[in-house]
Amino acid sequence: MSKTALLLIDFQNDYYPSYSGAKWALSGTEAAASNASTLLAEFRKQGLSVIHVRHEFPSTEAPFFLPESEGAKIHTSVAPIEDEPVILKHQINSFRDTDLHSVLQQLNVEKLVIVGAMSHMCIDAATRAAVDLGYECHVAHDACATLDLEFNGIKVPAEQVHSAYMSALSFGYCNVDTSAELLNLIR
Repeated sequence: MSKTALLLIDFQNDYYPSYSGAKWALSGTEAAASNASTLLAEFRKQGLSVIHVRHEFPSTEAPFFLPESEGAKIHTSVAPIEDEPVILKHQINSFRDTDLHSVLQQLNVEKLVIVGAMSHMCIDAATRAAVDLGYECHVAHDACATLDLEFNGIKVPAEQVHSAYMSALSFGYCNVDTSAELLNLIR
């Protein structure tokens, strides 16, 4: 059991529609964070590892997650506590140019429960990278959020973006389930 860790990716103020200064509000962030918070509480109760990932763009010209801004801070609903590592990243992939892999190795982690945002970017990239590094991955789909996209004049609602990415991940990369079902993994 101790070889399982919760990886919370980019639950940052700029993604929360309820945050007054949000620069990149996603669809369903609060609901996703609520489910992530339930997982977080159980991981803490069980004494399992919890790792937070926080994204900051290196330039103030970025559309969101500006360096040292309030918007780039982890939201209070899933804020880290003492001794929980916080990985700062500047890329979409949480493993790229960070010490995430070495932190997980030091904690003897073999399984990851992954939650956060955005489903089609950072969750997808981190999950695929983690699998490639040999971790068994589980994504709590109801603890992830994304937004509407547009490509070539076609608007894709957030719900469909999210479903497409969860479908792809579950097909060949990892177990994708509800946060309630994934609680059984650690109990």
